[in-house]
Amino acid sequence: MTAGTTATGAATRPNIRVVLGGLMIAMMLAMLDNMIVSTALPRIVGEFGGLDHFTWVVTAYVLGSTVSTPIWGKLGDLYGRKLVFLNSIGLFLLGSALCGMAGSALLGGPDEGMIELIAFRAVQGLGAGGLMVGVMAIIGDLVPPRERGRYQGMIAGIMAIAMVAGPLVGGFITDHLDWRWAFYVNLPLGGVALVLLAVRMHLPTYRTQHRIDWFGAGLLSIGITAIVLITTWGGNEYDWLSGQILGLSGLAVLALVAFAFVERRVPEPILPLTLFANRNFALISVIGFLLGFAMFGSMNFLPLFQQTVQGASATGSGLLLLPLMFGSLVVSIVVGRLITQTGRYRVFPIVGGVVMTAGMALLSLLDVHTSRLESSAYMVVLGVGMGFLMQTTMLIAQNSVDQKDLGAASGAATFFRSIGGSFGISLFGAIFANRLADSPMGAITGGASETGVDPAALRALPAETRMAVLGGLADAIGAVFVWAVPFALAVAVLAWFIREIPLRSAADGPAADVTPEASPAVH
Repeated sequence: MTAGTTATGAATRPNIRVVLGGLMIAMMLAMLDNMIVSTALPRIVGEFGGLDHFTWVVTAYVLGSTVSTPIWGKLGDLYGRKLVFLNSIGLFLLGSALCGMAGSALLGGPDEGMIELIAFRAVQGLGAGGLMVGVMAIIGDLVPPRERGRYQGMIAGIMAIAMVAGPLVGGFITDHLDWRWAFYVNLPLGGVALVLLAVRMHLPTYRTQHRIDWFGAGLLSIGITAIVLITTWGGNEYDWLSGQILGLSGLAVLALVAFAFVERRVPEPILPLTLFANRNFALISVIGFLLGFAMFGSMNFLPLFQQTVQGASATGSGLLLLPLMFGSLVVSIVVGRLITQTGRYRVFPIVGGVVMTAGMALLSLLDVHTSRLESSAYMVVLGVGMGFLMQTTMLIAQNSVDQKDLGAASGAATFFRSIGGSFGISLFGAIFANRLADSPMGAITGGASETGVDPAALRALPAETRMAVLGGLADAIGAVFVWAVPFALAVAVLAWFIREIPLRSAADGPAADVTPEASPAVH
């Protein structure tokens, strides 16, 4: 703890199970929402129109969460993580309620529905950024690094479950309920988490003189917004060498250079650049970027392969991702327990990078003759690699910094993974589109659209033409995984240079108390 900073809090051992349940609900909300809404998008467009703007329903959420993540982390360091986290839940629930009401008579009718939905999705994304980083940082407060692995393994399991459950829940809501319930479903679950954590979670309060770096936060937000727009629009809405993309690139560079200049001179930087002087933290930041790049960029194409080449339904493609979830879930839990028992962690990101590389290489073999059993086995390998990496990287990032910087470190780690995912989705989407353009895809009339390939149109083709088109699709999807291999391999190479710094057996500062009898001074 630094001079001039005091902390209050009871020093009893936390009864973490109840609080952990609330944190898991919050994490699940943030992870599930984007995937649920993606399934409901066709129904939303059918009601509101605005096909040329519908991608912004997803982009606004991603933009809001990515921009706000490092800011939420720093605010938690300054004002206390409980207060900041509860506010992020409240903002997320407000955004969810407004999204559900978009285009209703209460807000002006369906004519403005799409614009309203996009704006409210940005509000929801701002809250989601606080949910993601808040869960990581709060566990960092409650649990010392030596024991943190098993809890973060559970979080990795929640993330894996969300990747599969999202499309399933979204499909059910879209088929059996109004699309607005894709947003309203968050309200009861989030309400439970909000009340539970408000009553039962008590964290130490770190008191310091607050001087918020609003100028730095603004510059960072401008730079991140420009980057997300570049990765979203580049090669899709605009050519990579167009004035719009080049202008955004210049804006991103200027904003981030100015941000670095400001952060070196303010007493309370929103993202302390001194963190990157730490070798492990710098390595983990790059590894997180590459992990997001390879993993999120390529995994988007698995449901497309299952629904087109393998002929699965939308709900069925979600079920076919279960092997991926199973591999990630089991390994995450096992690795977390091993870290807790042994205190050793360096080997896991190395092994994870190697296994993930093998998984990407196997998935690059996908073709029109690949059976569901074979593709499931390949996904298990990829899931195992993810299980070694997902939360081990966060644990190393948190163990590399002082407790006072835990929120900023957690936010930075989450941020780099998100930005990597944005770049990966953009680059791999361009690779897929280019390979598809050289395939027999042109034989389809109306088969391709902004949202991908229509499985119904494929099934209507003559058998010989359909096989040629499916072969082209499989080849394009396989090419994406070929390109993912070097990025996954780079994860293993960089992980080799991580230093094994002993995990602390007790968190810096006083222990947190999450029992009802906590001291009134703790919030």
